[in-house]
Amino acid sequence: MKLMFLGAPGAGKGTQAENVSEKYNIPAISTGNILREALKNGTEMGMKAKSFMDAGRLVPDDILIGIIKDRLKEDDAKNGFILDGFPRTIPQAEALDGMGVSLDGVIDIIVADAEIVKRMSGRRVCESCGASYHLLYKKPKVDGVCDACSGTLIQRKDDHPDTVLDRLKVYHEQTEPLEDYYSKQNKLLKVQGQEELADTTKLVFEAVEKMEAQ
Repeated sequence: MKLMFLGAPGAGKGTQAENVSEKYNIPAISTGNILREALKNGTEMGMKAKSFMDAGRLVPDDILIGIIKDRLKEDDAKNGFILDGFPRTIPQAEALDGMGVSLDGVIDIIVADAEIVKRMSGRRVCESCGASYHLLYKKPKVDGVCDACSGTLIQRKDDHPDTVLDRLKVYHEQTEPLEDYYSKQNKLLKVQGQEELADTTKLVFEAVEKMEAQ
């Protein structure tokens, strides 16, 4: 099963991809995580990507396509995979098709912009261990302090309201057209993001089962 998750930043794609990954035992491949690892390790690819990511802009296609090509060659992806964060543009989708990678389905998680801003601006991350929290949905026991290691919780630049609005603008302009691209291929299934995570997960699993039955 070869799936892709589509949706605005903060819509919950990563969480749902991990849920499906665990249930179906196929890897969830997040370009965001791979890029962060490249940044952390100071690789040439990571350094190339850094200037774009710091500006809240999309990383160029040639860098991302190179990452995906290498990742899909690994053994754990032979029986299927879930793409999260790629493709983000029509040219990337065309490049994926050109690689001979045919997706079985695309799950589009729909969440209103105002809800996205509320979700993302409330995020906090431990600068020591990387644990994630939220001021509304997952509060630390002590304000500003990590439960796991007592490190300081910070708001990433990516999660600042102004940055979130900029990222949403980029999403609507560059990524949202993929809805039409995959709809024309009869591969798109829309899932309305719910207030409760478990409710969204239930709808996502139903969408995957519908794809399997086709």
